[in-house]
Amino acid sequence: MKKGKSKPRKSASEDRKSEKNASHRPGPAAGITARVKMSRKAYEAAVTGLQVELVRLQQWVRHKGLRVVVVFEGRDAAGKGGVIKRITERVSPRVFRVVALSAPTERERTQLYLQRYIPHFPAAGEVVLFDRSWYNRAGVEPVMGFCTRREYENFLTNIPGFERWIVEQGIILIKYFFRVSQQEQKRRFLRRINDPLRQWKLGPLDIESYRRWWDYTAAYDRMLAATDTPTAPWHIVKADIKRHARLNCITHLLSVIPYQKLPYDKPSLPKRKRKRPSVPDMPRYKNWVPEVY
Repeated sequence: MKKGKSKPRKSASEDRKSEKNASHRPGPAAGITARVKMSRKAYEAAVTGLQVELVRLQQWVRHKGLRVVVVFEGRDAAGKGGVIKRITERVSPRVFRVVALSAPTERERTQLYLQRYIPHFPAAGEVVLFDRSWYNRAGVEPVMGFCTRREYENFLTNIPGFERWIVEQGIILIKYFFRVSQQEQKRRFLRRINDPLRQWKLGPLDIESYRRWWDYTAAYDRMLAATDTPTAPWHIVKADIKRHARLNCITHLLSVIPYQKLPYDKPSLPKRKRKRPSVPDMPRYKNWVPEVY
């Protein structure tokens, strides 16, 4: 058998060209500037498959009495809400609970900072999804002047210990940060401005965050450096392509919570009891909703 000639090693410029081309391919290796997104048909099929697994995870969480906290942070318009919606679409709201707190009240401002978050933590058999979290103290609050410098520094110093304590109590803690580019954030903001169905998503703080992009960059850089620990690491989601971000995040979530498919015993529908003579054929309905359609 003849030996084939060994392929010449690629030059550094060719390697860079290959990496650049790879960054535009869909899939796990896609970069933040990926230009090709999967078709809606392929996306919906993938979402359905992952949602089946989320239902199985839900059954396992209830069976084992697990307690799970998932934190979603990132730039405004990065797609956090869209991922949370796909996670919760097919599962029970009594198991998967979404916590999206509004601005603190006057009373809450006098409490310990973390006091308003702890009541929402999970009991056995629950998964709590924080749409924004205690990390407001490391992002919007210092940038917008809603906290003092001392409060900010104390938070960054003490929060790794708080999260270590959470994990030591047996709670599974998972933290996601959604990374979106300036260009994509601008496109999404403009869409929200011009789309009546999305205008409710845009508030004064969102507009200000657009103006203060670099202030938030500095704040997030400091936050990630100070709070990315072996106990509670940050998982960064490339979010310029929403479909890919949703699938990648849900796939990762399913990979970091060990679970098994539990057997399902299909019940049989029993025979209905016989109707008594005194029972009408249907309840006495009165105020019908007009059948416009």
